[in-house]
Amino acid sequence: MSERQDPGCLFCRIIRRKAPAKVLFETPHVLAFEDVRPQAPVHALVVPKEHIASLNEAPDGSEKLLGEVLLAARRVALEKGVAETGYRVVLNTGPESGQAVFHIHFHVLGGRPLHWPPG
Repeated sequence: MSERQDPGCLFCRIIRRKAPAKVLFETPHVLAFEDVRPQAPVHALVVPKEHIASLNEAPDGSEKLLGEVLLAARRVALEKGVAETGYRVVLNTGPESGQAVFHIHFHVLGGRPLHWPPG
């Protein structure tokens, strides 16, 4: 794989199929899989295959990659049947936001009412 990887990163291991995950789909640059601790009936994670620790570390010029990740989030919503009723895409950045795995990832949540503010 040509993308930059971190051998100690859980999501990099999932991308390399060295850790288990229920993969929904993948593209050359993006992987989507079920969250192991779902917070809604639909809860998937969408990650770039390139290791980027968080949005703060996203390099200049990564607009195309991050756009692909967002379009993959839309695909998750479509394939999981929540695109019409509504879904939320969440990106946590840093420990105080709740980011627990330091590989940029987008949560796709749906299948129930999602209230605002999120908490």
